[in-house]
Amino acid sequence: MKISTKGRYALRMLLDLAEHRNEGFIALKDIAERQDISKKYLEQIVPILNKSDILVSNRGFQGGYQLAQEPDRITVGEILRLTEGSLAPVACLASNAANCSRSDFCETLPVWKGLNDVINKYLDGITLADIVEQYHCTETDNYVI
Repeated sequence: MKISTKGRYALRMLLDLAEHRNEGFIALKDIAERQDISKKYLEQIVPILNKSDILVSNRGFQGGYQLAQEPDRITVGEILRLTEGSLAPVACLASNAANCSRSDFCETLPVWKGLNDVINKYLDGITLADIVEQYHCTETDNYVI
């Protein structure tokens, strides 16, 4: 499994919104500048996130984007499933996969199911708030004289 640029940038965008959530709606150009991501690329990601319960947009002079939920309610797994589709390590475990003709006697299927469970449990156990908090703890722990 390889996470695409779309998934990585969506996560960075939402982390930026989590860090600046007390500032109201944030302009996409500000997120793009802080994250060093093309605004045009973010414009391609926004519709995916806008269709979910993760992102809220506001048009006009004070327009921009903000999280629709608190950062401790949005998981990395949720974000990646929106942007990447299935996180399954093999095609036969994807939610839209056709039933594999070997599934009844496949010796390796339990291995892939176990890996799929570990991946999903891990990513669903990390929230935006966890990442922001961990970053700020690491940032303060790196003080050097």
